[in-house]
Order: sequence, then structure tokens, then C-alpha cells
Amino acid sequence: MPIYFFNIHYGEAHPDNHGEELPDDKAAWHEATLVAGEVFKDLDGKFEPGRHWELEVTNEQQKSIFVISVSGEKK
Repeated sequence: MPIYFFNIHYGEAHPDNHGEELPDDKAAWHEATLVAGEVFKDLDGKFEPGRHWELEVTNEQQKSIFVISVSGEKK
């Protein structure tokens, strides 16, 4: 079963050094949406305008498969 890594980028990189075995890319996308929701929630209101938050899913070869990104901006 392939291994996927869920790397967080928020100010600095927070690499996933363990990864998770999942059956396919569809399962990795599903897991990414769950992880993104939980991690972003844990920012606990500290996300500010002008900041960028990103979850990057990579495969075993460190090739980027998916990216979920959130940017804050003041208008």
C-alpha cells in the first residue's frame, strides 16, 4: 500500500516524517481534508490577514500530489 505524507507550511515547514499508508490518491485526498480541518482548527483564532497556511500531500517519492491552501488578506 502506498505511503502519503501530510506536510504543513505555516510560517515554517512542518514535515510529516512518518507518513500514512492509504490505498490510493482518493483516500489520501479524503485524509488531507480531515487533517487540514483539524490542524487549521488548532490555530485557535491565531490566523491573521497576510498569512498563508498550506497542507501539501506528497507520495513516497516526495512528489506533490495535492495542496490545500488558505490565505488571509485584509481588504
